[in-house]
Amino acid sequence: MSHIDDLIASAAPQGIEFRTLGEIAELVRGNGMPKTDLTEAGVGAIHYGQIYTRYGVWTTSTLSYVAPETAAKLAKANPGDIIITNTSENVEDVCKAVAWLGELPIVTGGHATVIRHGQDPKYLAYWFQSESFRKQKKALATGTKVIDVSARQLAKVRIPVPPLDVQREIVRILDQFTQLEAELEAELEARRQQYAYYRDSLVRAVDGDVVALGQLGTFIRGRRFTKNDVVDEGIPSIHYGEIYTDYGVSASRANRELRSDMAGQLRYAQPRDVIFAGVGETVEDVGKAVAWLGDGPVAVHDDTFSFTSGLDPKYVAYAVQTKDFHAQKANYVARGKVKRLSSAGLAKITIPVPGPAEQKRIVALLDGFDTLVNDLRVGLPAELAARRQQYEYYRDKLLTFEEAAA
Repeated sequence: MSHIDDLIASAAPQGIEFRTLGEIAELVRGNGMPKTDLTEAGVGAIHYGQIYTRYGVWTTSTLSYVAPETAAKLAKANPGDIIITNTSENVEDVCKAVAWLGELPIVTGGHATVIRHGQDPKYLAYWFQSESFRKQKKALATGTKVIDVSARQLAKVRIPVPPLDVQREIVRILDQFTQLEAELEAELEARRQQYAYYRDSLVRAVDGDVVALGQLGTFIRGRRFTKNDVVDEGIPSIHYGEIYTDYGVSASRANRELRSDMAGQLRYAQPRDVIFAGVGETVEDVGKAVAWLGDGPVAVHDDTFSFTSGLDPKYVAYAVQTKDFHAQKANYVARGKVKRLSSAGLAKITIPVPGPAEQKRIVALLDGFDTLVNDLRVGLPAELAARRQQYEYYRDKLLTFEEAAA
């Protein structure tokens, strides 16, 4: 950090000026642009939902486009502008930002704001990841079910504005961390693709009958519960959304619990059941499953199905990750705004069924590979997690300044 300290001492000996975002930038709130407007060609477009999952700190290309006549009605982002989200399901995710560094103007839509400024765009995008910003946005956020930080509220955020030479040096250092992380992520993704190929090959090579899930066991739909029913200690439960984000192939402990007085209103997966998510944002996601290996029953949401059979539950959970399962599943997914898969559809999908000993052998082989590519305590995932912690530490240290005296 001494190089940065020397730069600051030389360029800003009295300390760093802090200013509100509204003082250093123009904020333009987006509007419109539902996902149905997105196309494969036309004017580049960034949908707010993609910023959470598909973009990093900056980008030079867009994943989506809109027709020119649609673009004419939308908020424009010029090269160097920042696009920041205004809404999310939680405070941690809201206000994720991406710097647009492409050559041509693009557009964005509702739930996003374009920030036009005179700073280094990557410096600002990195600062929007900092602990200092997280504390401020938490104080400005409104809402419970949907969290919102409006453009008007964003304008109140106080930002350190060091000289451009200092901003660019901070960016250079943080870019190095980001590049190292990207290289690890690429290697890990290659391992995961290798694992997926190996998993599919193992299941495809099974010497046994191919049988519909409905002939192998029974599906029971869960019962509805909401966030308001969650307590610190009560009935273990699994929500369909957690199957995508919180669980791997199997789970022996639930991450949330429900009020004890709801016991008679709920439905439960029993130990060795497999719990399927019945809804998802995409055809690829819907139908993801987790084998329940807990000591007792677990309450399941009404957008899930618990599957009871005599099969090894982890074998089933692995078998329903394969390309063959996904290809069959696509025939039964209802393609509305939310993708849905019914128990009747699930019941028609077939999987190979080896004997019990072969099921256990396949599970043991895939468990070892799964650990290497997904367990945050082992191998590349552990190294990537450590690198991210290191990056966050230095990012926050680099973006913390002594404020100049008024």
